[in-house]
Amino acid sequence: MNLNPISVTELNKYIKDKIATDDFLNNVFIKGEISNFKRHYTGHLYFTLKDENSLIKCIMFKSSATSLKFIPKDGAKVIAYGSIAVYEKDGIYQLYCKSMKEDGIGDLYIKYEELKRKLSLEGLFDEKHKKKIPYMPKVIGVLTSNTGAVIRDIINVSTRRNPNVYIRLYPVAVQGDGAGQKIADGIDFMNKERLADVLILARGGGSIEDLWPFNEEVVARAIYKSNIPIISAVGHETDFTIADFVADLRAPTPSAAAELAVVNIEELENTIYLYKNRLKNALRKKTEIMRLRFDKCMNSRFYKDPLQLLNDYYVFIDKSLKSIENSAIKKLKDSKIKATKTITKLDVLSPLKTLTRGYSIVTDKNEKVISSVNDINVGDIVKLKFKDGEKKAKAL
Repeated sequence: MNLNPISVTELNKYIKDKIATDDFLNNVFIKGEISNFKRHYTGHLYFTLKDENSLIKCIMFKSSATSLKFIPKDGAKVIAYGSIAVYEKDGIYQLYCKSMKEDGIGDLYIKYEELKRKLSLEGLFDEKHKKKIPYMPKVIGVLTSNTGAVIRDIINVSTRRNPNVYIRLYPVAVQGDGAGQKIADGIDFMNKERLADVLILARGGGSIEDLWPFNEEVVARAIYKSNIPIISAVGHETDFTIADFVADLRAPTPSAAAELAVVNIEELENTIYLYKNRLKNALRKKTEIMRLRFDKCMNSRFYKDPLQLLNDYYVFIDKSLKSIENSAIKKLKDSKIKATKTITKLDVLSPLKTLTRGYSIVTDKNEKVISSVNDINVGDIVKLKFKDGEKKAKAL
């Protein structure tokens, strides 16, 4: 027995070396359900494999992950091949996964998809049922655990954006047996007492088991019938629960939910200041335009001498009357000239004009002109018209 103490590092290294020499642990196949899956920006995969009683942490480096023929996700049942090794710094052992294939879907994931499909067919996810989040709520209701970082983050973000906002916490269990019913009861109570203008349903990230209360039907229906608008902020940005689909608005994180619920007073003040300046400039321009119009009116000759407009009309009327008079005189003169020409033509063609030259007109007793000797018989009385009178004669 060695009584000399060793360091933690030496102990971890000893255990690491022992495991590294075990042929079974260097080539092991493990069957389990993926939980708490994360894909790092470097391409490495971090997740947990679990069964009914235990779990083991796993890592799969990018070089191995590129050969996967499926997309890993929470709830997927898989068979993983790799080696067990100790991460010396933390003193924990984990599976370094080299390859992995699907082995079915986890029971929780099946229940999740079945409930999601059922509620979707009932219309609980429809946009027409979503309520508008109030622009400046006076009271923010928060349903989450009264301990932990979530409520602190919401308080810090909310008060930073608006120091006057009032946050009303309704503490509920956010994981474990009975948590779903407690969350639903909290939503019903906040609605019954009308304790908030908007509700934030929040908790931090976790595995599908940790988030399961937010996948329960009782919570989904409580959110759906809530008269108070609800923002769902459950888990991380990549986590989706049934509550997210039913809620009026989904936030990727609890802090983001606080930003969506609470208006930034500083930004609002800047906006009001901007509108105020725009209004001032608009009024100034309007005043300048009105002043220019006023000056133009005051300097106009019609304002200085209002009779000038009337005199202009008088002149216009006089000119119009003169024009009408001239037109009438010209029309009369033209008519006289035309009449004279017509009379002259008639005079030339007049029978009386012929009589002045020594001719006479012979008519019978019916005043019918006799133009041929055949139209008169011996003994007929005829009338002779001369330029200075008439005489009767008897034909021989």
